[in-house]
Amino acid sequence: MRILYFDIDSLRPDHLGCYGYQRQTSPTIDRLAAEGIRFENVYISDAACMPSRTALFSGRFGVHTGAVNHGGVRSEAFPEGAGRNFRSTWAQSSWPAALRDAGLRTATISSFGERHAAYWWYAGFQEILSPGRLAQDEMADDTADLAVDWLQRHGEDDNWFLHVNFWDVHVPYRAPADFGDPFAREPLPDWYTEEVLALHLAHSYGPNSARHGIVWRNGRSHYEGAYPRQPVRFDDMTQARRMFDGYDTAIRYVDQAIERILHKLAALGILDDTAVIVSADHGENLGELNIYMDHATADHVTMHVPLIVRWPGLPQGHVDTALHYQVDLAATVIELAGGRVPANWDGESFAAELRNAAPRGRSHLVLSQLTHSCQRAVRFDDFIAIHSYHDAYRCLPDTLLFDVVADPHEQNDLAPQHPDLVQRAAVLLVAWERTMMQTATHPHDPLWTVLAEGGGFHARNALPSLIDWLDQQGQHTNAERMRARYLFTHQPSGA
Repeated sequence: MRILYFDIDSLRPDHLGCYGYQRQTSPTIDRLAAEGIRFENVYISDAACMPSRTALFSGRFGVHTGAVNHGGVRSEAFPEGAGRNFRSTWAQSSWPAALRDAGLRTATISSFGERHAAYWWYAGFQEILSPGRLAQDEMADDTADLAVDWLQRHGEDDNWFLHVNFWDVHVPYRAPADFGDPFAREPLPDWYTEEVLALHLAHSYGPNSARHGIVWRNGRSHYEGAYPRQPVRFDDMTQARRMFDGYDTAIRYVDQAIERILHKLAALGILDDTAVIVSADHGENLGELNIYMDHATADHVTMHVPLIVRWPGLPQGHVDTALHYQVDLAATVIELAGGRVPANWDGESFAAELRNAAPRGRSHLVLSQLTHSCQRAVRFDDFIAIHSYHDAYRCLPDTLLFDVVADPHEQNDLAPQHPDLVQRAAVLLVAWERTMMQTATHPHDPLWTVLAEGGGFHARNALPSLIDWLDQQGQHTNAERMRARYLFTHQPSGA
């Protein structure tokens, strides 16, 4: 069995052609979808980057791993303590470890563990290759070069799992200049209009809003001037076009890199015998909730990810509409590869459903975001209900409710009109939290640790500089609103 997993940072499904997008961003990925199974309703259990990949590669939710933040105590997995064996739980039961036990050679092409200092994430990989750059300097061409070279050396071997991580769709948007501007003459997404931008400029002023943009704590974005495709403020529709074109061009650039890798498989004569999977660590708000180019909430747009599985022997051209956690994918791959899903996992295999083309999935999902805001959401029926414990100074209601089928861009909050649905979601959330604590190896929900430290890492201690920035911009009324709503709240213990 040969398995190739393309892991694309910040990729939202609705910007891929196979999910109905109007722009031709993804011809290669679209072809894989036509030859395999496209999943409509897959959600990460934990956001953002590090908690998401920690959950997927451990098979466990963040509430059980403890690794839910990008800094602070809960950016590390729970310690195993005196009961730790010679080999840690991570080493014995990670996704790559389970595939190794099933007889597969495991390799990753990614700087992820180094980027986030999440070195436990590498557990189970026999070979680790890094593009040699970190964060915004990492490019798809470099990653593809490493993948093609690895396949030249090992592709014709039997039984391997290769994880290939692309970071290019994450800000800053930086496809090479010679890649051109493939979408410069194409219209923007239908939902995003001048009226939407005007509403955003008039009614919000939090981090990454249209009014605030990507401005860091020194009052200036370190992206400004360094990345021609990357806007930092949204004064007009020209800047909105830069955002959509920059994001979509990054997808097309990665899609081209994937095509190179698939071409190598074809040249080796193994393309048809190789399972190919495409997914992401999270989505990206591109104006939804007046959040631009960020993944800061537990909303539908951030938590919803693409999943395409082209697997030899499974149905082709099939669409799975059931609700799934992304961690269920890892369990499914293990079973399809002939392995055994570790007993401590939260992920549940849906391999039998795939073989029979009979989606069943989960009745509902509970989703957590603790790196920016502190939120938990419940995805059920056509709805997502989002509860904020700390909204990262984004001026959001404590509870939001959206119909993600009728309103995928979250423009109409239904919570005031449907208290019955809000209550239903609250009951599901409380039941989930009770179950998680009953099955936990540690008695503490990491949510409360993050809140005690002042909130998610990317929002921690940000309030004073945000208020100062508003005052400097002459937005004194908005600064006073922020003081009234947030000052002396959401502060770290001991502050």
